[in-house]
Amino acid sequence: MLRIAIINGPNLNLTGKREPEIYGSQSFEEYIEVWQQRFPQVEIHYFQSNVEGELINRLHSCMGNADGVILNAGGYTHTSVALADAVAAINIPVVEVHISNVLAREDFRKTSFIAARCRGSISGLGMTGYALAIQYFIDFSAL
Repeated sequence: MLRIAIINGPNLNLTGKREPEIYGSQSFEEYIEVWQQRFPQVEIHYFQSNVEGELINRLHSCMGNADGVILNAGGYTHTSVALADAVAAINIPVVEVHISNVLAREDFRKTSFIAARCRGSISGLGMTGYALAIQYFIDFSAL
């Protein structure tokens, strides 16, 4: 079974409550249930924190425990060299996902410290971006 860790950063615990026109009206846990049914060959492990160090620790804990990581670092995407270093250090494929189109937002959001360390980035496709990242890992593991 393919093991994928989904790691979400700050404010993503408010999915379903915060700006539903951008982030949807379901909780993140409800989306995970849908993805688990859609991708039964994947074991999904979910973690969210508003604390940068906890995100780094979780990335480290994926070594030997995950075949791929889907990372939405939220606002830390644009500020955290430490998270970028953690992505590079774990030697596990990582896909960066953002629910909103960060390139269509404020100028500071157009810089990602993490993207260059990832296999790819998905931005602006809503919660579908996570499903696309899961599908990528399924396809990648079949190669």
